[in-house]
Amino acid sequence: MAPEEISAQIRARLKNQVEIGTKATDIKLPRTTTESEVIKYIISLNEDSTVHGFVDVDGLTSISAGKLARGDLNDCFIPCMPKGCLELMKETGVQIARRHAVVVGCSKIVRAPMRDLLLWNNATVTTCHSKTANLDEEVNKGDILVVATGRPEMVKGEWIKPGNKKLWVMWHTTRPVPGGLGLMTVAMLMQSTVESAKRFLEKFKPGKWMIQYNNLNLKTPVRSDIDISRSCKPKPIGIGLLSEEVELYGETKAKVLLSALEQGKSTTTIGLVQALLAHLSQNFFMCVRQPSQGPTFGIKGGAAGGGYSQVIPMEEFNLHLTGDIHAITVSNNLVAAAIDAQLFHELTQTDKAIFTHLVPSVNGVRKFSDIHIQRLNRLGIDKTDSTTLTDEEINRFARLDIDPETIAWQRVLNTNDRFLRKITIGQAPTKKSHTQTVHFDISVASEIMAVLALTTSLEDRRERLGKMVVASSKKGEPVSAEDLGVSGALIVLMKDTIKPNLMQRLEGTPVFVHAGPFANITHGNSSIILVGPEGFVVTEAGFGADIGIEKFFNIKSQYSGLHPHVVVLVATVSALKMHRGGPMVTAGMPLPKAYIEENLELVEKGFSNLKKQTENARMFGIPVVVAVNAFKTDTETELDLIGCLSREQRAFDAVKWGKGTLALAQAVQRAGQAPSSFQLLYDLKLPVEDKIRIIAQKIYGADNIESLLKAQHKAEVYTKQGFGNLPICMAKTHLSLSHNPERKGVPTGFFLPIRDIHASIGAGFLYPLPCFYDTDLDPETEQVNGLF
Repeated sequence: MAPEEISAQIRARLKNQVEIGTKATDIKLPRTTTESEVIKYIISLNEDSTVHGFVDVDGLTSISAGKLARGDLNDCFIPCMPKGCLELMKETGVQIARRHAVVVGCSKIVRAPMRDLLLWNNATVTTCHSKTANLDEEVNKGDILVVATGRPEMVKGEWIKPGNKKLWVMWHTTRPVPGGLGLMTVAMLMQSTVESAKRFLEKFKPGKWMIQYNNLNLKTPVRSDIDISRSCKPKPIGIGLLSEEVELYGETKAKVLLSALEQGKSTTTIGLVQALLAHLSQNFFMCVRQPSQGPTFGIKGGAAGGGYSQVIPMEEFNLHLTGDIHAITVSNNLVAAAIDAQLFHELTQTDKAIFTHLVPSVNGVRKFSDIHIQRLNRLGIDKTDSTTLTDEEINRFARLDIDPETIAWQRVLNTNDRFLRKITIGQAPTKKSHTQTVHFDISVASEIMAVLALTTSLEDRRERLGKMVVASSKKGEPVSAEDLGVSGALIVLMKDTIKPNLMQRLEGTPVFVHAGPFANITHGNSSIILVGPEGFVVTEAGFGADIGIEKFFNIKSQYSGLHPHVVVLVATVSALKMHRGGPMVTAGMPLPKAYIEENLELVEKGFSNLKKQTENARMFGIPVVVAVNAFKTDTETELDLIGCLSREQRAFDAVKWGKGTLALAQAVQRAGQAPSSFQLLYDLKLPVEDKIRIIAQKIYGADNIESLLKAQHKAEVYTKQGFGNLPICMAKTHLSLSHNPERKGVPTGFFLPIRDIHASIGAGFLYPLPCFYDTDLDPETEQVNGLF
């Protein structure tokens, strides 16, 4: 073909690419661009929401070259010059199959790809170069000749055999040719860009996350959890988030900034999300609590899941993570120290001395800070000049007049240490014999942890921390963290904790690990996090269903405004056997014979507990899916019996799972699409004791409640202080529906004794303390025997 004819063909092809709507950006960076600048620019392109793909359509990569050599023509980008040569051959009607092609040149970007293209189009190909012996003879044999050299006139016209009218020749040299191959190169680049977009759109599903999943290498027998965790190489944790939205803590964990969120039982939860996300292509995000080191170093162990349903790396997950629990520990103990310091100063100093310390003189002037002004406003003192306060106003401002008997704030430690459960402080000579008896709680039981879990924003957290009530004054008025003047310091100490921690499961699916409130005296749920309008959150509620589900709905759903769509109720054959007369199980000891041999009678009788838990969940108007966690000692007959009985009790579905959770995920997906009518259990405006009674009767099956005098007094005090409309967080045993952990199945005919009521005002609930045993209550003195 004449050069002008070739040029016309190329222009037509280029025009066609433009007219079909292809949009491409030709990226050209200066020669002086550094590697870090290139990487930064690539990251910016990947994070640009208007850019759907970033690829090298030149095809000049080892990956494309390898795929081309292997014949994967539909899964690689072909260098533009060879691709254009092949296109022009086809456009001009040249037959390639069964023809002898000769490719001359040493160019990696033309010779090798041209050879491979001709081969995969069924030509016989000879490749030559400047050192080829008898080059003229080789050229003379060709029906198709492609010359890709950097040397003009390396191939002579007389070498071409005379009379061969079917010969097709493509010349490519370094010499400029008017109307030559430049336009063809542009056309092929545009065509490759269009092909790349088509490939993307074939796989792209609007609203679905584009996540590459790890393939699990399942071993039999199953190895230990730690071995499985370490055998899987985690993906870089920041993938899928903008660089300004994530703070990396190494390669396996990160904190996600709130700006990104403004744009949704452990092994079961983890396995379920793996199935929903990796196998059903649903946008599901798992949100779980950060485990306490108390259980981690105790009998229970960590909370990363188990087997092939784990959060990894499990050591990072179960230990320090990003330091949130440490920040809570320090913050909690700062409040405790402030309480003791306030008591000590008020016992040993005059009003004037305390005022002088609170409002120090700077350059001869005592000036109120913002927090001082706020306290004055709460006291109804409308003054900003410290010199104008009367003696009575100084007394009210300087003294909190805390009643030591009402202090409800304890120190915390993230380790089980029984010898700190009751200690005496203040024995140093400098404390002038002002000793106190106090105790330590576990860090995750701190109200600050509950505040973190229920916080919806930075402003909300600031307000909740300030509202935490630590004691009452001798006049019966609540004393808050704001009154102590420590709320600002708490914000600083807790500044990073509000950012959720991002980790991943074995298959590379994402998981938020955020907050870890104790499931007894607090509500036992992870923080309030959204995925977005196209996503779903799978989370878990701590302790048994009678506690976890009830608190999740009446506290977490109450404050978050989130209405759950499905309840997954996890059960095991062994648990049901225990609930109907099975022998006692001792941690660390082998299971008794009854739990490893088939016993349908025990399973059927023990099902009464699962039936009650199912009824409890359905009471809130949500479909229930029963997940029967199968173990190797369970028989198919036992598992099938539980499923059959569950469906008879109007569970949406019952699924047995052990080696995989796909069936469970499918059941949850169907249940999530079923009609539901979520409703809370009680009206917050009801009296405190009425709300406790509703929980006891409807959820636990009690005949009634029996409040001790102390609990009755606390209910009256909190109501008088304006806290009577808060939800209830029952601090009951998880080992029984009743308050007695030895009563299994579905206990009846009991009264729930309430010995005390405490308040977490910042978090936003009251938590009653039932006696754990009927024998704990002395009927004559209404005192509790033994420890709670």
